[in-house]
Amino acid sequence: MTAWLLVVFALAQQAEHSHPPASSAVAIELGARPTTIRTGIGSAHDTVGTTSKQAQAFYDQGLSYLHSYVWLEAARSFNQALRLDPKLAMAHLGLTIAYSELNAAAAAHAALDRARALAATDHDRTHVDARALQMAAEDAPRDTAKLAAYRAALDQALAKYPADEELWLQRGQAESPDPAERGQGSTAASIRFYEKALALAPAHFAAHHYLTHAHENSGRIQEALTSGATYARMAPGVPHARHMLGHNLRRVGRIDEAIAEFRAADALESAYFTAEKIPVEYDWHYHHNLDLLATSYQYLGQMTKAEALLKASFAIPSTLLVQEFNKREWPVFLLARGRAREALDAANVLAAHRSPVVSATGHVMAGHARLALGQYQAAADEANAALRLMRDSPGRAGLVATPLQALQGEFFVRTGRREKGRPMLEEVARKARAAPGPDAWTQALFTLEGIARAAREVGDWELGGWAARQMLDHDPNYAGTHYALALVAEHNGDGAIARAERALVEKYWKNADRDLPELAARR
Repeated sequence: MTAWLLVVFALAQQAEHSHPPASSAVAIELGARPTTIRTGIGSAHDTVGTTSKQAQAFYDQGLSYLHSYVWLEAARSFNQALRLDPKLAMAHLGLTIAYSELNAAAAAHAALDRARALAATDHDRTHVDARALQMAAEDAPRDTAKLAAYRAALDQALAKYPADEELWLQRGQAESPDPAERGQGSTAASIRFYEKALALAPAHFAAHHYLTHAHENSGRIQEALTSGATYARMAPGVPHARHMLGHNLRRVGRIDEAIAEFRAADALESAYFTAEKIPVEYDWHYHHNLDLLATSYQYLGQMTKAEALLKASFAIPSTLLVQEFNKREWPVFLLARGRAREALDAANVLAAHRSPVVSATGHVMAGHARLALGQYQAAADEANAALRLMRDSPGRAGLVATPLQALQGEFFVRTGRREKGRPMLEEVARKARAAPGPDAWTQALFTLEGIARAAREVGDWELGGWAARQMLDHDPNYAGTHYALALVAEHNGDGAIARAERALVEKYWKNADRDLPELAARR
């Protein structure tokens, strides 16, 4: 085992055995630790109401960290600015975002109150007032009138301060239907606002970051790759900058380069944890990056490395619902490797989670494991348990809706009701492929692979062929795509097609584990 993997294991074991789930109180304490001026994080600047050059510098550093989602270091920088100038309203305002993202809502609202009380210039008051409206919308995410009020306030602010690139960046984020948007969910409509910010401040990296997300979410992968490369070049010491480049290198088939970027991000984060003595569970990004690195190894057929990383990631607690939901990638992996009982054990861990949404996810994965074990009634019971939990938590139940539909569709296919199951699985494929984001893109690929595998296992080669062709349309560079196509061709007696597909399997899995079962018959 490489020294790098040993570091990953050590960090995961530390999180699992030495620390309880991350708490907002500890996050606030970590965010109050003194810090210094850093390099390699990109440049951001907004002239704010202070006469202290040092306070301005730490404020700008906090702003840079906010734009790269490094919430703890943003909080540390803003608090350092406040030590130098306790009346710096905009530092308190920055803390409202950092604390919100650290799940410290009460502290965020207290910081907003202080910012309101201290804002002394029109510039600062304008920013504070807009953020207050955003926080009101965040507290009532289904109230579209509050989101509209926030957007209107930004438009009014831009009429007053048309050269304020920070306002343009915020306006781009506000195009999202989620008032708590920080840029990850940026839409095509956001692009013109980010481009305006970039024109005003070419040395400011943030527009490149958000353009990467916006292009990626809009399916403009080449543009996303260009913006991501610029972001990584402008902020080489930021893990997320390296990670973002990896996103889109993977999408264009440059998987080895993507892995290099994910590993670079991992190395930066591991060094940071050691130097700053930060527990891994307080850095959401480490967890997320580990997942993408693991699934990249899985993509290459390097299952030993993928397994080690997915297992380590599964052990790290997170305060983020989406990150806990994504822990399902571990039982998905185990099912793909034919290890249904281990997948059931992992799914049961998720099913015991305190969050109804994560618990429902666990029951869905347990259902898939039980289907693989031939335990059909138990699988139905798991699906019903998931449905009950989703009804009790309607706000975020949408995360589990498509996975549950996949379970139901597979259940019908495996129990002889293919006419009912196939349309459900076809709809699952459509929904999975339409979901934006790097996690969703990979999860869609492995979802299609799971449908193809289940179809073959019950002898539904028509469905298996359809799913394989969906994989080809989704990602023609994945060896598993051609493996699925080869199996269908062999079943149909299409020897020439089967040989051609097998050759592509060998090409794309040329660096796979030597004992990979999919290749065993060819070596």
